[in-house]
Amino acid sequence: MSRSNSDVPAQVEAEACPVQEVLERVAGKWSILIIVAASAGPIRFTELERAIPSVSRRMLTLTLRNLERDGLVTRTVYPTVPPKVEYELTPMARELRAALLTLTDWAEHHRTSIIAARAEYDARVSAS
Repeated sequence: MSRSNSDVPAQVEAEACPVQEVLERVAGKWSILIIVAASAGPIRFTELERAIPSVSRRMLTLTLRNLERDGLVTRTVYPTVPPKVEYELTPMARELRAALLTLTDWAEHHRTSIIAARAEYDARVSAS
């Protein structure tokens, strides 16, 4: 549908874009895993790598930069040789973590039902 045919006022649409962008950023696979891994307190880059073995160094770096830019993670560099860098969740990210835990609890609770529904759907579709 073109914008000229839309009933959504331009102001509402403009305000919705940042919300969508934020949701896409924080709901990303790596963002969620980093927030969960960093929830116990300051964590170093290598500790995050070990906690999330499927993430590449590049993706971890990019995601941490985005989380820092969005105010969800703070990065502290200590003047040592070699430099020590720690990442910590901000209060805003801790609040987000609480919401993510609700979502992950829901996913865990319904995991077997979802697996069964998928199997039923796949059997029904393949029989068609």
